Amino acid sequence: MVHLVVDAEKRSKLLNLKELLHYKDLFYILAYRDLRVRYAQTALGLSWALLQPLATLTIFTVVFGKAVKVDTGGIPYPLFAVCGMASWTYFAFVMKESGNSIISAQGMVKKIYFPRLVIPLSKAVVGFVDFAIGLSFIIALMLAYQVTPSSNIIYFPVFIVLTIVSALAVGIWLSALTIRYRDFQHVVPFLVQFGLYATPTAYPASAVIDNLPKWATVVYYLNPMAGVIEGFRWSLLGGTPPSEYTYLSFTLMIVIFISALFYFKKVERVMADIV
Repeated sequence: MVHLVVDAEKRSKLLNLKELLHYKDLFYILAYRDLRVRYAQTALGLSWALLQPLATLTIFTVVFGKAVKVDTGGIPYPLFAVCGMASWTYFAFVMKESGNSIISAQGMVKKIYFPRLVIPLSKAVVGFVDFAIGLSFIIALMLAYQVTPSSNIIYFPVFIVLTIVSALAVGIWLSALTIRYRDFQHVVPFLVQFGLYATPTAYPASAVIDNLPKWATVVYYLNPMAGVIEGFRWSLLGGTPPSEYTYLSFTLMIVIFISALFYFKKVERVMADIV
């Protein structure tokens, strides 16, 4: 039998991977529970996971593809848009669910000890359902339009990892901040809505930055998902490589991720008292 001694005075300020691995069963249970209840007691059940991205793709195609006629470099617009949507939908889901995850689980947080980081991390697994559906849309449209993957496909796994890291970076920060500052519960939906249009999901980044001064372009790429979605799309469909400013997105993403882990560890010490 494993004996666990919890001593608040000896807790490390660094991430304890060994302790997280020890609670991997709890991680799986939380992810499985969220998957089961997500569409429970709904008339259409899992069909919502298909209908929601399909409705968004239809609106994007009508507005940006037909009305605005966004230049996609010869790529069929529905395929262009769904590549951005797959990455953004995963990011938005993890950010939204992680933001309120600790407060939603306050009953468990107050009663038993476990590394609280397990809670927001489990949301990343649940988001893979939407991500898998997005990838299935991409494959279906590539077959329908007879588009073959580009030679950049070898970088595709890298951009999947970057999408996950970006989502967790923002999600962990929000989950810790929401405990102290409950206003963030109302900020998260706004961030999701604003971010959808401030990120090159439905349009190429060049359509925006070509009309902006340099300082505004720098601000645009301070959005971590701006660089990730450009790279995600480029790795699948080819075309113009991501902007040189993409490295700003990647650098900021790493900074946000590391600082999120440190801040979460700091708040974790008093989490059960203030949640």
